[in-house]
Amino acid sequence: MDWGRAKSVLIIAFLLLNVVLGYQLLSSFRERPYTSADVNDLRPETQALMKEKQIKLGTSIPSETPDLKDLTFRVKAAKLGLGERHELEKPVDSKVAFTPKELKESLGGIIPDLDKYTFGEYLESEFVFYRVAEGRPMFDVKLELFYSNLKITAYKQDLIELLPSEKSTPQSVLPAAKVVASLIENKNLLHNGAVIKEIKLGYHGQIFNSDTQVSAPTWRVQLEDGGQYYVNAISGEAVTE
Repeated sequence: MDWGRAKSVLIIAFLLLNVVLGYQLLSSFRERPYTSADVNDLRPETQALMKEKQIKLGTSIPSETPDLKDLTFRVKAAKLGLGERHELEKPVDSKVAFTPKELKESLGGIIPDLDKYTFGEYLESEFVFYRVAEGRPMFDVKLELFYSNLKITAYKQDLIELLPSEKSTPQSVLPAAKVVASLIENKNLLHNGAVIKEIKLGYHGQIFNSDTQVSAPTWRVQLEDGGQYYVNAISGEAVTE
């Protein structure tokens, strides 16, 4: 085994991990003005149930309650095929995924509407970005950058066109604390020992085979074990995925 090369790969991998952690930390600081304290924001009855079920809150609870409305959009058929994986002729360094300027310089001429997507999460072999609308992520409209050996080698993209939504009127969204409480208090949802990792406001609506699509304001609650819940931010209806 070439120990020198192996050592270099490990060093680069650790540097990449530090970049990921730094990006996530920066994102949390940017969002801090919109977050409330902690589990103490929940009702005493809910806190008691959390203790009984050993449910933990590993993040702060957003306090924002903006007025939002449904989004209407059309899925665009890209020339290369919608939602298909496209291999890059020349792979690029994976570190560009964490710097918008470098990402645009490297892939802006290849991936359409690249500046309309924001970083979402880092997975084992891909970086996931979400389409942004009204300043918030659309959880079902993704750009996936696949990487191998510290190089981005391919991408897959959901490409859409936002349409006017005259029939939809803005409404105040449910407080995140109320959404979290409803999940905790529903015996069929959060399991014993669940750890809530992230609570984020965006838009959710599955893409169907029709001319136009609708995406509703939604709170996404993610768990440490990979489970997640989408809760309609207007009606409070929860969906497990």
